[in-house]
Amino acid sequence: MKTIFYPAGERGHADFGWLNAHHSFSFGQWYNPEKMNFGALRVLNDDLIAGGAGFPTHPHDNMEIVTIPLSGAIAHKDSTGGNGIINAGDVQILNAGTGVRHSEYNASATETLNLLQLWVFPKQQNIKPRYEQKSFKTGDRKNKWQVVVSPNEKDGGLWINQDAIFALTDLQAGNDIRYEKSFPNNSVYFFLIEGVVKIGDQVLEKKDALAISEADGIKITATSDAKLLCIEIPMLK
Repeated sequence: MKTIFYPAGERGHADFGWLNAHHSFSFGQWYNPEKMNFGALRVLNDDLIAGGAGFPTHPHDNMEIVTIPLSGAIAHKDSTGGNGIINAGDVQILNAGTGVRHSEYNASATETLNLLQLWVFPKQQNIKPRYEQKSFKTGDRKNKWQVVVSPNEKDGGLWINQDAIFALTDLQAGNDIRYEKSFPNNSVYFFLIEGVVKIGDQVLEKKDALAISEADGIKITATSDAKLLCIEIPMLK
């Protein structure tokens, strides 16, 4: 098993007043040649957006964009006709394909929005753009994995144009869980949203991440109540 530890404190940081962002991989004005991506996972941004603020209409193409609100709600509008509010507990995906324009704003005028936005390189280039969002019952991820993004419809998640799986779990202190890959040649990237867990010999605290390759079943132990995001991702050839 090969691992790469990504401490929360070593993430890139940008504070524009209305936006306080932490970047796991090079993004915007923050560039680190050693942190460009992990396989097909290109971006993992942890954003705090002030009330009433957000990103005006801007373009994307040939990227799979997954947004997970941790607290608050996002007002979204895009050129595919997608238009709605994405709340904590919901997950959104934008398959940018041949090109799409969208805007993202804090749906509240007063409360801060915290979201994770992740970009994944697509499996197939220049597909027709599409947008989807879905509400997930957070109780269904208590001490077990809840798949929220997958290329396989039977998994119950949002469809992604890549051999990638996004799964969430809420672990109670003292509980163990294993992650078994769906794609044998994939690697796995764990991002700890809350709490403390141990994976192998590595302890993760809030917003730490651990990338694992050349491993099959992976055991995670919660040393406190914890919220964990698992991203199973193909490596780039």
